[in-house]
Amino acid sequence: MKKKYSCIVCDLDETLLDATRNIPEINRKAIQKAHEKGVKFVPASGRNYASIDRFLKELDLYDLADEYVLSLNGAVITENKNHRVLKITAIPFEKVKELIQFGIDAHVCVQLYTDTLAYVYDFDDKERQVFIEEKINFIEVKNHDIEFLKDKTILKVIFESPDNAYLHSLEPQMEKISGSLNISYSSFRYMEINSKEIDKGIGTEELAKILHISTDEILAIGDNFNDEAMLIKAGLAACPKNAVEEIKNICDYVSPKNCSEGAVAEILEKFIL
Repeated sequence: MKKKYSCIVCDLDETLLDATRNIPEINRKAIQKAHEKGVKFVPASGRNYASIDRFLKELDLYDLADEYVLSLNGAVITENKNHRVLKITAIPFEKVKELIQFGIDAHVCVQLYTDTLAYVYDFDDKERQVFIEEKINFIEVKNHDIEFLKDKTILKVIFESPDNAYLHSLEPQMEKISGSLNISYSSFRYMEINSKEIDKGIGTEELAKILHISTDEILAIGDNFNDEAMLIKAGLAACPKNAVEEIKNICDYVSPKNCSEGAVAEILEKFIL
C-alpha cells in the first residue's frame, strides 16, 4: 500500500522554479490537485517571506489561514494569513558585525536579511539584476557602515560569489565566527549563514508540531546543500534530476526530470496523486 503524505515541504530555486525562476504550469496544476486532496504545500526557501508572496498567489495559497511558509532557511515560520509570524530566530548583532567585516575583507557580496528586506554590501552587477528581476526589497549600503544595523533583526547572512570553490574555501577561515552559526550552500554561488539552531530540517520539525503530524507524513523536495537537513528529517526525500550529487545520494527518490521539466509535478504524481 502506498504511504500517505499529508504535507509537502518544497524548496523553490532550482526545485519548484524553472531556470527562469518561474513555476512551470505542470507544477502549479499538480500542487493544486494535491491541495484539493487535502495535502498541504509549504514552500521552504532561503528567501524571506515577502519575496515568496508572488509564488503563493500563483498557487492560490496567498493569505490563506492554516497554510504556511518556512523562509530564510527556517529562521521564520509564518502562517500565510496576514503573514502571521509563528517563529523567528535572529543572529546576534555582534556576530552580524563579525560576518560583515569578514565578508568585506574577503571581497564577496554580503547580504543581510530581515523578514521583509535585504541590506547589501558590495553588489556585483549580475546579483543586483537578480534582485531587481525578482522584485526583492533591498537597500544597497554604499559605504561599509555597520552600526546602523544594531537595532535590526537580522535572520540570515549570505556571502555571494560566482566562484563557488572560493566560497567553500572561506568556511575554514571562519571557524572563530561560525561556532554558533549554521552554514550551508545553494545555487552554486551562495554561502548561507543562520543561527546554529536554524536549518530547514529544524523548521520542518517545527512545522510538523504546528500541524500536529509526524515528520513521517512529510514529503520533502530539494536540490542543494541548504535542503539537506530538511530531506533527512522528512518521511520521504525526493529531488529533481538537476540536484547536486550529494543530495541525490541521501534522497529516497531522484526524479528523471529537472526543475524546468516539472520535476515537482512528476514527484507528486508518483507519491501523492
